Amino acid sequence: MTPQEMKSLIDGTLTELGVSHFGITPLSKPLSFEFYKEWLQEGLHGDMAYLAEHAPIKENPQSKWPRAQSALVFAMSYFPHPEKKSEFPLKQARVSLYAQGMDYHFWFKDRMKELCTQLQAQFPDEEFLAFTDSSPVLERDLAKRAGLGWVGKNTCLIHPKKGSLFFIGEIYTSLKLNTEIAPLPDFCGTCTRCLDICPTGALIEPRKMDARKCISYLTIESRQVPPENLREAIGDWFFGCDLCQTVCPWNQKVFKGQLSIEKSLALSSTEESLLIEDLRYILSASGKKIGKDFLGTPLARAGSFGLKRNALLVCANRGLKELRPEVEALLEHEKLGELAQWALRRISN
Repeated sequence: MTPQEMKSLIDGTLTELGVSHFGITPLSKPLSFEFYKEWLQEGLHGDMAYLAEHAPIKENPQSKWPRAQSALVFAMSYFPHPEKKSEFPLKQARVSLYAQGMDYHFWFKDRMKELCTQLQAQFPDEEFLAFTDSSPVLERDLAKRAGLGWVGKNTCLIHPKKGSLFFIGEIYTSLKLNTEIAPLPDFCGTCTRCLDICPTGALIEPRKMDARKCISYLTIESRQVPPENLREAIGDWFFGCDLCQTVCPWNQKVFKGQLSIEKSLALSSTEESLLIEDLRYILSASGKKIGKDFLGTPLARAGSFGLKRNALLVCANRGLKELRPEVEALLEHEKLGELAQWALRRISN
């Protein structure tokens, strides 16, 4: 089967799946693997040990999936979010755009599995496996090779007509689809807006991120309290951070002024009250309640500890004196006590 024939076969279902753009590439050693290996050796992945553990599979996908020959790579826009939660528990807390709905690891993968079922019916002797970034796959490398964009200075994949606010998913197949797609040119030029805006200096050079300083890592992936020298820079981000993407001229062009590039949001008194309400609920709710309320959303990944930690940071950085009782209640907390003390000092000043 030619790539063109496969593309024609899939094109009809793309709108139904909600895919914004897709491509095909042979499955071989990632072009960026040496850079990735060096990044791991420098310890820039922080506590995300699984990134190092999965490296051999990322280098040689056939070591885990022996029949895999090609990858179908899909992009799914998340602004506006395609899978909203009917009652999102937060009204005002600042949450990264990708997380303002249900967790894409589930619904996006389910949509691709549907496509796998359709393809399996057409090619019963072939193999089709759906993935999202919870699998050992170097997604941006694949997506770049499939012509879905270039890797920007903010480390995200950027497409000139789609921006970068999209999820990436893949279907590995045993079908041999030899295609030579010319990668999209790098259109970052001399622009450094993403590097300049990063509050914590996590983008240490173009296309190289120190995850240990990244606000998304510190408020989502990390199971620790951030070091004191980074806390203030986290500002009012409760979960994740979008600044290095929203400031990008390509996203500004695609989304025409809909994206915030403020390091700290200017809130009306009503919005401030809603934020206080959100944080009060997080700081005082039981772990069980938080787990239940955020089930199926990306925020569940941070867990009760992570969300309470984040609430203390926002409370301190916005000087929310109204939450003093809730902060004081955590002073004796085994893991959050020191952060609560720091937050209390900040709101008292």
